[in-house]
Amino acid sequence: MKDYIEERAVEIANYIIETRATVRQTAKKFGISKSTVHKDVTERLTQLNPSLARQARTVLDVNKQERHIRGGLATREKYLRLEHR
Repeated sequence: MKDYIEERAVEIANYIIETRATVRQTAKKFGISKSTVHKDVTERLTQLNPSLARQARTVLDVNKQERHIRGGLATREKYLRLEHR
């Protein structure tokens, strides 16, 4: 694996852990795709630093569990804004 990819995987994991960021937020911050974020954390980082990979994965799992709640709140806000026009 190339050095810059390894460094990116570690940077991504640290960012996710520190900010509790979602895959989408992380992808936007680093200018990469969501699938690259996922691959860096679940495959590449597991080989480089399993402990860091587990910590990042824990945050992503929580975000995934809460995803439906955030989506519901966003939809509610959308319709509340439409009512007040």
